[in-house]
Parts: sequence; structure tokens; C-alpha cells
Amino acid sequence: MISLSNVTKTFGSNQVLLGVDLTIASGTSMVIIGGSGSGKSVLLKCILGLERPNAGSITLDGQDVTKGDRDAFLARFGMLFQGGALFDSLRVWENVAFRLMRGAAALPKPLAREVAIEKLRRVGLKPDTADLFPAELSGGMQKRVGLARAIAAKPEIIFFDEPTTGLDPIMAGVINDLIREIVVEMGATAITITHDMSSVRAIADNVAMLHGGVIRWTGPVSEMDATPDPYVQQFIHGRAEGPIESVR
Repeated sequence: MISLSNVTKTFGSNQVLLGVDLTIASGTSMVIIGGSGSGKSVLLKCILGLERPNAGSITLDGQDVTKGDRDAFLARFGMLFQGGALFDSLRVWENVAFRLMRGAAALPKPLAREVAIEKLRRVGLKPDTADLFPAELSGGMQKRVGLARAIAAKPEIIFFDEPTTGLDPIMAGVINDLIREIVVEMGATAITITHDMSSVRAIADNVAMLHGGVIRWTGPVSEMDATPDPYVQQFIHGRAEGPIESVR
């Protein structure tokens, strides 16, 4: 469904992506791992067309992501942002229904609220949560609201940017299970960026490791532990010693 070929991206003298090749099949869950500053978020922005690669190509169903109808293109995506990115001044249901009430196919407010409450229920939040403001929610509840918003318009492709950052291990497990259930239930194509190995094992069908501006290794999550690649082994086991240099 999504194909990247020799994608490069630089910001001045900072070379971030140095020739990324990656294929993501329709209906599968790809998790991209790599250290902080390795370019994972830049890669997502390039796929979305928010950043234009310096070279290489990115296609969605064979079509260049930088061309064509941008609104129609972006309508195919949903996203759970790392920090939640909820609108503080809007109630929870308005956050979830934000996209549903805009554009040519905007839903009437009562119907949009109905859909929002159903999506909140799907992520384990009660209807009375709908009229609260984000500041009245815990971090885990905010993540659930963000997930409800990401799936509200029934997107074909969902991006998850560090979905468990800032959550305790139990809540992180709940979010991981919800993401997996929803992706399977919707038949969506999912791309997650994370360095949380529990998320990788819970969410992924396939894993790709981004390091040094290229994909060092990619394969099924079932083969990740057995790969002899020293970069992958150092990363997944959190070892200080290895080819990945740590800042001391």
C-alpha cells in the first residue's frame, strides 16, 4: 500500500534520511523503531507530504504522495499524536468529532456527537466523559480520546506516534491492546513509531529499524529476536555496548 524508495531528507547540513527503502502492505501493522533523533517522525511527515523529500519517491497505492488532491489524500489517514494534541478549549466529544464537522461532507452537530460518543465507548470511555475538557482527564484517558479521534472518520491508514509515552506500564498495556484490537477490527494499515519494546511486540506484524538514515533491518516481528543484526540486538535489549553510540 505504501512504498518508499531511496528517500532522502536533509535540513541544511543535517542529513536525516539517507536512502530509505520500505514497503508496507495493506492491512498490516508496521512498527518503526530507532533511537531518539533517528528520523522516525521525519519519515512519517514525508509519507504524509508534510515534508518533501530531497530525493527518492513515496507512493500510496502507486500514486506519488506529493501530487493529486491533498484533501482526498489526507482523508485516508488518522493519527494518534505523541502528546495527545487535544484542543484544550473544546470538550472531549468535540475533539473526537473535530474532523467529522468540517469539510464538504460535514455531519450535523447532533450526529457528530453521537458518533463521537460511540467512538469513546469503543476505547473504553463512558458517555459522561464526552462533556469534559481535556484538562479534566488523566494521561491515559487523554490517550484514549486521541485514539477515538484517530478512528472517528474510519481511516484506511492510521499513524501512531509514540502511543505509550508518559503512561504507566499497565495503562501502556491497555493502549497497546486497544490499538491492536482496533487495527484488526477496522482492517486498517497501521504505522507506529516507538522505542517501547512492549508496544512493538503487542502491535507489530512487521518491524523496521531506522538507524543512520537508512532501514538497517526489516522483517516479521516473530523474527526480530533471532536476527543477528547487531544494531537490532543492541536496541531491543537496551545494551549500552554495541555499534550504536550512546551520548555520555
